[in-house]
Amino acid sequence: MKQLKSRSQDLRSLFEKNITIEYVAEPLKAVKADADITKIIHLMELQDFDVVGVETEGTITGYVERSTLIESKFGKCSDYQRVFHPQEIIAISTPLMKLLPILQQKSRLFVLDCNQVSGIITCGDLQKAPVRMLLFGLVTLLEMNLLRLVRLYYPQDSWQQILKPDRLEAAQKLWRESQQRNEATDLLDYLQFCDKRELVLNQAELFDQLGLKSKRSGERFFKSAEHLRNRLAHAQNLVTGSSWQELISLAEAMEDLLIHCEDIEH
Repeated sequence: MKQLKSRSQDLRSLFEKNITIEYVAEPLKAVKADADITKIIHLMELQDFDVVGVETEGTITGYVERSTLIESKFGKCSDYQRVFHPQEIIAISTPLMKLLPILQQKSRLFVLDCNQVSGIITCGDLQKAPVRMLLFGLVTLLEMNLLRLVRLYYPQDSWQQILKPDRLEAAQKLWRESQQRNEATDLLDYLQFCDKRELVLNQAELFDQLGLKSKRSGERFFKSAEHLRNRLAHAQNLVTGSSWQELISLAEAMEDLLIHCEDIEH
């Protein structure tokens, strides 16, 4: 049991510290400061850019927005250049997990690499594989910890008296199929996410320890996590029927709950 807890902590540390925004950021397209804005507007519309960097003597010193240029219509890019504000800049070494809450408040961030802005990141970049890996990792760690809690709170297979008969039969069917292949392990390993959720939420004493307000709020949270896992598993759009703000809030809630899980000792 302690080994499982240790693996969970190690995996969470890996996702939180080693998967950085370097793997999802896009290079920031830059144009000359003295470029005529009519040409730049055409370029931005052609490539569907909302923002481009403004380059002065080989260094990106600021940016212009397409909406501003369209309103102005005449002049050079330097006339409408905006200077990078510290709150708009994020280091390329920042872990993805730290990026998520920041993107709840910002529509975009400029990426700083070796003291120069060289990239840009938006919520759209969260659809990329590294973010999907991070989110799938969080859901997987969550499921691992639910199983650990079931083992802790249901000794001697007492969980079988709680689980609905059809769900127990579904697990037993998978277990028997694995037996036939000489692959069977513990019956508990064949429970689905929904089964582990129900068993954990049946233990009222766990609510406070997990930071859950009630059984109903716990059900909503775990169902949201399960729906996210299904979208990830089928390579679907991450925010179908939802929003980036809700997805980021869910990711933060999963991380918080994982910390609570790791603190629980029976």
